[in-house]
Amino acid sequence: MAGIESFNEHCWKDVIPQADLDLYRGWRRETFVGERPALLAIDLYDLVYRGGAHSPHELNERYPMTCGVYAHRAIAPTKRLIAAARRAGIPIFFCTQETRPNNRPPGATSTRRQRPVAPDGYAIYHEFTLEPSDVLIHKQRASIFQGTPLLSHLSVLGVHSLIVCGESTSGCVRASVVDGYSSGFHVSLVEECTFDRAELTHKVNLFDIHHKYADVMHVAEVVAHLDSLNLARAAE
Repeated sequence: MAGIESFNEHCWKDVIPQADLDLYRGWRRETFVGERPALLAIDLYDLVYRGGAHSPHELNERYPMTCGVYAHRAIAPTKRLIAAARRAGIPIFFCTQETRPNNRPPGATSTRRQRPVAPDGYAIYHEFTLEPSDVLIHKQRASIFQGTPLLSHLSVLGVHSLIVCGESTSGCVRASVVDGYSSGFHVSLVEECTFDRAELTHKVNLFDIHHKYADVMHVAEVVAHLDSLNLARAAE
């Protein structure tokens, strides 16, 4: 749990003016991981890693879906987070785009992107290996909740809160966080395990989400909490 005094000790401090930090002072609170959590790993698919750890600006013409260096720098902390979730025995959900034929009418898309997207890149990136207990959700829209069985799965498992990571901060992550919050879950969003194509967009959206819908937390905080769950389980 992080105290109110450290509420804005996050990556957006270099882009959000002090006047705006003061404007949102009324939203400051203690942040925490809620009870009976599940981990949602949003859109960790191959397309966003293509081209390697370079600026998305350099890669955009050849790899229009890549998040470049921002995706690659999040790999290690995301693997750390997933490993902690596995040790704690909490449910883990991955998601990716639905690509089967005849799955939707024209115009039913996740975003307003106009450039064509390679259809062969929606497999979960090779750094993240799914285990038999994991669930892979195929979605048509931005949110992992929209039109999928996720809510019924969470109900069956008795999940009360969510830990979220993945991409993009301004798109599918934000949509999933808002839907999770609107469905009554306490949501914790892991800063170092979340990324976007543009750093400014990432930081501004994290700031906004943090104040309105989720507790943005550092990976070390979340891992420490999950490890405490693991220890409590072992002591039973």
